[in-house]
Amino acid sequence: MIKWAKQLFLSENITPKKKTKIIKDIEKKNLMLEVYCITFASNPENLFDIINANEFLFPYYDKREIQVLGLALSKQEAFWLVKDMLEEIYRETGGFQVREYFNII
Repeated sequence: MIKWAKQLFLSENITPKKKTKIIKDIEKKNLMLEVYCITFASNPENLFDIINANEFLFPYYDKREIQVLGLALSKQEAFWLVKDMLEEIYRETGGFQVREYFNII
């Protein structure tokens, strides 16, 4: 099951209209090219996972709760978006407590 962050971080090339379409396509399990989702890390030792949206087509993800925190239109944009997210989290909290930050906002 996919859950969406209230304050979803977006790469520069994603407009509000594109955001809505991407979310609908992911929820309908449509095949998508070059869309990456930033999620909480599956390993508690890490901060984030960057997952190609097409990964959500596999049944494995139907049984897991995935919290999407950000969307990007390429892998490179996803890396830059993670950098921006970490900078904001550090600026707001003075640390890298990602899960706590997203429970606050």
